[in-house]
Amino acid sequence: MSNEAAIIEDVHVHGAAHHEAHGHDDHGHHEHHDTFLTKYVFSQDHKMIAKQFLITGMVWAVLGGLMSVLFRLQLGYPDASFPWLESLLGKWAKGGQITPEAYYALVTTHGTVLVFFVLTAGLSGTFANFLIPLQIGARDMASPFMNMLSYWFFFVASIIMLSSMFVETGPFSGGWTAYPPLSALGDASPGSKTGMDLWIIAMALFIVSSLLGGLNYIATILNMRTKGMSMTRLPLTIWALFFTAVLGVLSFPVLLSGMILLIFDRNFGTSFYLSDIFVNGVGALPNEGGSAILYQHLFWFLGHPEVYIILLPAMGMVSEIMSVSSRKPIFGYMAMLGSLFAIAALAFLVWAHHMFVTGLNPFLGSVFVLLTLLIAVPSAIKVFNWLTTLWRGNIRFTPGM
Repeated sequence: MSNEAAIIEDVHVHGAAHHEAHGHDDHGHHEHHDTFLTKYVFSQDHKMIAKQFLITGMVWAVLGGLMSVLFRLQLGYPDASFPWLESLLGKWAKGGQITPEAYYALVTTHGTVLVFFVLTAGLSGTFANFLIPLQIGARDMASPFMNMLSYWFFFVASIIMLSSMFVETGPFSGGWTAYPPLSALGDASPGSKTGMDLWIIAMALFIVSSLLGGLNYIATILNMRTKGMSMTRLPLTIWALFFTAVLGVLSFPVLLSGMILLIFDRNFGTSFYLSDIFVNGVGALPNEGGSAILYQHLFWFLGHPEVYIILLPAMGMVSEIMSVSSRKPIFGYMAMLGSLFAIAALAFLVWAHHMFVTGLNPFLGSVFVLLTLLIAVPSAIKVFNWLTTLWRGNIRFTPGM
């Protein structure tokens, strides 16, 4: 008994010493305080970065919405004059009516901001950063520093895009798709000058931000799941964000290459997109051999996956919200997963349906029509499974529902 008592006493002594050591460690740990800069500005915490994306996205949503109000006001009342418009926009709204150039610029910036800065960075940046570590049981992202860089590239892109609206020659006014030759020639219009250069730089930085974020999301989901969390046990929200990141990583570099070629055509005399161009007041240009259609292929190879980069996160969230609010598992988990994969794969095979009027071969056009229609199949599977999840479920009409 004396031996047992000695052993027990020894264990208690070691336990007390161990606890005391940890107490000192904890005390030392709690003494570390984040500064305002490290906690709220240059934060590497995934939740704070998600809030930064959300706030920046919301600011852009308001600005983009206000642009929409301005040009729709002009569209709705084409003959009316609004003196306050001239006070707000100056020379861009002489006599209280938005000039054609300013109208194009508003439509262009509105489209760019809403599609890329709000629905892509604002949506994916917010929900992927906030939800991925929480739902897979990870402490944070695979690379918190790269995550921070992702936001700040987006922020700098936002500042440059905003500043393009205040240059003397005006913001870019060639449409959010930026088709050449309007975008490739500085002499094409006032909105194709400095404003266009700033637009390209902002888009290039935005693409870098998207790539940094996408690679981080993929690495986190593949490598940092908690014990027992196999890929087939992942919430459908995480699968949707995973496929969204894959789409972005594979398609955004193509748009970046298109933008770089555009910079070369604009500033270094190359002819990737220009051929046989005659500019009124300037004359014939020496550029030969380029193709404006090449840019459309490069743009829409991103442009159509972009639709699903916007849509897939919402689909994933709808699946989880419906399942939880119906108090039953999602119907057909593997079918839902397969349909997400099918949508992501088909997204890369349909870009030319945006280009039917470019002189595309009719047979090739029919192939793209068929592939476009095929996307309806996985989409219908998802709707069917959502309805079946709701069927006879104990539905709670929460705010999410």
